[in-house]
Amino acid sequence: MDRRNMIKRAGTALAGLSIFGVDAFAAEKSAEMTDNGKLSASKKVVIVGAHPDDPESMFGGTMLLFKAAGCDVVSVYMTKGEAGIPGKTHDEAAKIREQEAREACRIMGVRPIFMTQIDGNSEINKERYAEMKAVLAEEKPDIVFTHWPIDSHPDHRVCASLVYDAWRRLGYSFDLYYGEAMTGLQSQCFHPSHYLDITEFSELKRKATFCHVSQKPEEWYDEWHLEMEKFRGKEHGCKNAEAFVLLSRGRNDIE
Repeated sequence: MDRRNMIKRAGTALAGLSIFGVDAFAAEKSAEMTDNGKLSASKKVVIVGAHPDDPESMFGGTMLLFKAAGCDVVSVYMTKGEAGIPGKTHDEAAKIREQEAREACRIMGVRPIFMTQIDGNSEINKERYAEMKAVLAEEKPDIVFTHWPIDSHPDHRVCASLVYDAWRRLGYSFDLYYGEAMTGLQSQCFHPSHYLDITEFSELKRKATFCHVSQKPEEWYDEWHLEMEKFRGKEHGCKNAEAFVLLSRGRNDIE
């Protein structure tokens, strides 16, 4: 199901969420991801989204913030959005949406990676676990951002599960943060632990997301993602913010 149809069928209002943590994301993680209170340029940051437009709409400000600090930033797309354009075949839609994602990445100055899952038919199995692990093992990230696992979209849930498994099997070698997509409609029960002030990058994030012309962002971006930015900004004490949940490291009990 594409995003527009989900909006039409759901009609759920964006709910206010509790503040679990109010410390600045960079400040709280200063010992691990910053130098002297500034984002460290030595860090590799990987964003993993289920579809083209997920990384941009969910984490665009974060990508731009890390990129501006000199970090290596990679945007991974689990699918090419094959089922996301009514009236187009999977191959036709994939070609269009891949080009839209590449243009968005060009605007943000980040590197795209396209995986091999199919939009609307994503899988969790031994081979898919191995594929995600291989991508992240190759990139060797310091920080990974991906979907919150409690989500109404099955592809989002699959993506979150595969990244979580790779995190475990790679020995908890990177910090794992979950982000939100259309909270109340897609992401559910999302209570942030960390925030980033993305105010100076909000317009460029919007421009990158609007590269996904086939998804008609003018119909959903302001109502959902811009409103989330503003709401998280109010929680964090700034104009626009993106919010996250940090998954703390567990025992290194990989089998």
